[in-house]
Amino acid sequence: MYRTHNNGELRLSHVNQEVTLVGWVSKKRNLGSLVFIDLRDRYGYTQVLLEEDKFPNAKEIKSEYIIQVKGIVTKKDVPNLKLETGEIEVVANDLKIVNTSELPPFIIADETDALEDTRLKYRYLDLRRPVMQNYLKTRAKIVRACHEFLDSNDFIEIETPILTLSTPEGARDYLVPSRTRKGSFYALPQSPQLFKQMLMVSGFERYYQVARCFRDEDLRADRQPDFTQLDIETSFLSQDEILTLTEQLIAKIMKDVKGIDIELPFRRFKYDYCIDTYGSDKPDTRFGLELNDVKDVLNTINFEGFKLAKVIKAIVIPNHASVTTRKVIDSINLHAKKFGLGGLTVLKFVNGQLEGSFLKFFEESHKDALVNALALKEDDLIIIGAGNRMKVCSCLGALRTSYAKEMNLIKPNTFDFLWVVDFPLFDYNEETKEISPSHHPFTQPKEEDICKLKDHPEQVYAAAYDIIVNGYEAGGGSLRIYDQKLQKQIFELLGFTEEDIQRKFGFFVNSLKYGTPPHGGLAFGLDRWAMILGGTDNIRDVIAFPKNLSAVCPMSNAPLQVDEAQLEDLGILVKEEYLEK
Repeated sequence: MYRTHNNGELRLSHVNQEVTLVGWVSKKRNLGSLVFIDLRDRYGYTQVLLEEDKFPNAKEIKSEYIIQVKGIVTKKDVPNLKLETGEIEVVANDLKIVNTSELPPFIIADETDALEDTRLKYRYLDLRRPVMQNYLKTRAKIVRACHEFLDSNDFIEIETPILTLSTPEGARDYLVPSRTRKGSFYALPQSPQLFKQMLMVSGFERYYQVARCFRDEDLRADRQPDFTQLDIETSFLSQDEILTLTEQLIAKIMKDVKGIDIELPFRRFKYDYCIDTYGSDKPDTRFGLELNDVKDVLNTINFEGFKLAKVIKAIVIPNHASVTTRKVIDSINLHAKKFGLGGLTVLKFVNGQLEGSFLKFFEESHKDALVNALALKEDDLIIIGAGNRMKVCSCLGALRTSYAKEMNLIKPNTFDFLWVVDFPLFDYNEETKEISPSHHPFTQPKEEDICKLKDHPEQVYAAAYDIIVNGYEAGGGSLRIYDQKLQKQIFELLGFTEEDIQRKFGFFVNSLKYGTPPHGGLAFGLDRWAMILGGTDNIRDVIAFPKNLSAVCPMSNAPLQVDEAQLEDLGILVKEEYLEK
């Protein structure tokens, strides 16, 4: 027996008991003839006391050695209230060094100054840190809650293929070459979308899966090339019923994982309202700083850019006029350029009046109207954007979030849930007049908008919905097209020929011919849920062995070149310029 108790278990009730513990040496302190060791396992820490004259081999013990200790639980004279086991210690009467360790490249503790790539290179050591283990424990609790809820609500867990057909779903596919059909490729699934819809055709009615998904796209703090989603599909449920069921699932997750009772139902905001008010389709409403429409106030000033602007929006930052220097204004305009805007107008409300170089274009009536429209107060900073709606709103929305963090407007350990509904069915490029799917080409248009598909597809809205938590898109879905004629019309609007349809979606389109039920579903980003509930803003923290921002695994060095014989088996020739010298 390696142990009788774990290192997070012992309390005052165990005093005078003989116990056996095992774990990693987190910290060692020599105090004369006494050696104190903080012994760590996944459950916590226990302080162990060794008398050096009894255990001469205690001198050999270093950080991250694995030791086994047998001893008596005693009450501490001075408790450590930071530890759950901090009122006791174990006085050893037997010691065994189970295994040794080299000096780790960084300290195995919650706080570390190691660079992320170093942590990822030695991920097996990084995962020993209690904070990292807590992230993965949180993730496991979320998965357990999902299984329990869905199983109890008559859902069936079904796996779908990992090696499948390449279909356009918004990102580049990861391709897998076939050895038996040289020159042909499987694709790793971006999602189980087509298969879960065909499971509805098959009559399963309620399906779910904890699904691995793969997308070859540019990475960021909340995105990975291979990720996990909780995938759900239902038949014969309306959008309201799907959203209500999902809210009940989220309520269970929050109760089981965080011990929080949340209020249902969630608010539902339309997409257009979110863009115009918060500058984002995933708004964080835990703070204000909303966008204000000031076009009626400012579109008559003597400035061409405002006269021709589709929208003129403003945000007001309180108590910031006095701290906004020329350097800050330059950085605001640099931020605007990232969103395709020439710049932003920055004004200050000081001593009861507006200040700023742009005021040369204003009449007194414009100044008065703007002050009244924005209900300005002393020391307010006003940032105004004019131009294309999406560029202006997105730019100001990003500034809104940035200022909220800078001003500590977001109360910690709070959770902000809402639905965003009624998304556009298509993304519309005003310059090229071309459309592309906002979600995927299988999304059901809103019933009242189907008549607009032929002549005004850019005006069509979708029966689509996203669940937003603290400004993150934590999941999303839609009702699906179940009528084969409507699905064909959508494909044709997107420019697919009959040959394209059959080659890319033939197996799916054919399934729609055989009595497809009305159906819809959604997917949760499991990694994002773990990130949000775990209290980190880095998705790599909640994945056991993630990739870095270059989509490389610093631990295994994947991806790497393979042997020429393997390429020959697959009928693949790599260009000379890509081979390592």
